[in-house]
Amino acid sequence: MIVRKLRLEKGWSQEQLAELAGVSVRTIQRVERGKRASLESLKCLAAVFETDINTLQPEAEMTAKTHEESVVLSAEERAAMEYVRDLKSFQAHLLSYLVIMPLLAVLNYFVSPENIWAIWPALGWGVGVLMHGLVVYEVLGFRGQKWEREQIKKRLSRL
Repeated sequence: MIVRKLRLEKGWSQEQLAELAGVSVRTIQRVERGKRASLESLKCLAAVFETDINTLQPEAEMTAKTHEESVVLSAEERAAMEYVRDLKSFQAHLLSYLVIMPLLAVLNYFVSPENIWAIWPALGWGVGVLMHGLVVYEVLGFRGQKWEREQIKKRLSRL
């Protein structure tokens, strides 16, 4: 996540960072998801960001130090990143629905036009997409912030 934060601060896309660092876009994606990167990849990224390799390592993610200041993800930044991830997931869900359902309708028309079976997956999946959207846009909050804090404390106590 440190790499993502630094990349976003510079206003770069993953593709631009990959090109500048001389690594693949897939490497950037893996590093941003907290996966381990090779020493060479870390050196390339550190050079691009003009920082220390230790700053970019996942273990040091939340308290990594740059040359003069620490790079710490605030609660607001983490929440914003999580929201964007959820929004992206919902948009992918919606897009797949909008692509696949017309294909099913066309298939239904050509295979068995007398029986309109495509309506059932459209309704079922449509309800799923609707619920996903309502949760992402926080229209429906199944669990409140108090519940989230309790779950986080419970998870941290296990670790």
